[in-house]
Amino acid sequence: MAALLKRLMLQTLRTENNCIGRCFDKHIVQKTVPAQLSLVASAPRLPYLIHAKRFSTVEDSQDERKTKKKNDTTFSNIGRKIGERIIRVLDEKGNDLGNMHRADAIRLMEERDLRLVRRNVSTEPPEYQLMTGTQIHQERLRLRDMEKAKLKAGPAVTKELTFSSNIEQHDLDTKSKQIQQWIEKKYKVQITIKKGKNADEQENKMEEILNQIVQTMPGIATFLSKPQPVKGGKGLMCVLRHLTKKEEKAHGDLQEAQKRDIVNKENGNDKESNVLHQ
Repeated sequence: MAALLKRLMLQTLRTENNCIGRCFDKHIVQKTVPAQLSLVASAPRLPYLIHAKRFSTVEDSQDERKTKKKNDTTFSNIGRKIGERIIRVLDEKGNDLGNMHRADAIRLMEERDLRLVRRNVSTEPPEYQLMTGTQIHQERLRLRDMEKAKLKAGPAVTKELTFSSNIEQHDLDTKSKQIQQWIEKKYKVQITIKKGKNADEQENKMEEILNQIVQTMPGIATFLSKPQPVKGGKGLMCVLRHLTKKEEKAHGDLQEAQKRDIVNKENGNDKESNVLHQ
């Protein structure tokens, strides 16, 4: 009897323990599942990742390379790909052939074994030219050199200099040398002369000083803007620039002509003196 009671008590304890374990596991699962769901919900979605990729620098650089490549091939043979119906055509020598239908332009191109390039699409009708392959290559080189020259030249720099009309000659010579150095570097120089306090000063003294500065740089500088009054007439301002290549050549030719005139006059005087002696 005692053994039977002991067996019933052990079975009851086992049943209670199993019930407690199942309840505890259920509680853990209920607590864990929402946490996992919250983690999944907070994760970024795939479309956002794809959207961010569209703004990456890799694709931007690829677009820049495509744009650059397209710009490099702007001046090239377009073949039969003429978008306009009527175009103006120039031949390989630059002669104007007038307006013609694109079919006629293509036929002329094939007959002469030439290429067709766009010259000016902003005109009406657009302007095209027939060219050889060598001409297209030379034109590309010319355009490339012009672009390099623009980048090398850079923006024009303007230097400014201000002084009084009472300046001493020694100081004026020093400033003239400084201006010449700037001009030789292709800078523009803005000069402002303020009227001195000397009551006996000539009215045109400021203009004479500016002319004197320019005369110290023959074949180098000239006026970009002529002297004009500033500060209510109490000053005079001008801008100097370097001579262009055409102006430099003209000045050199003038100097050579003056030298020849002097030599001819000297030779003429020598001949006259020889005649008198005879």
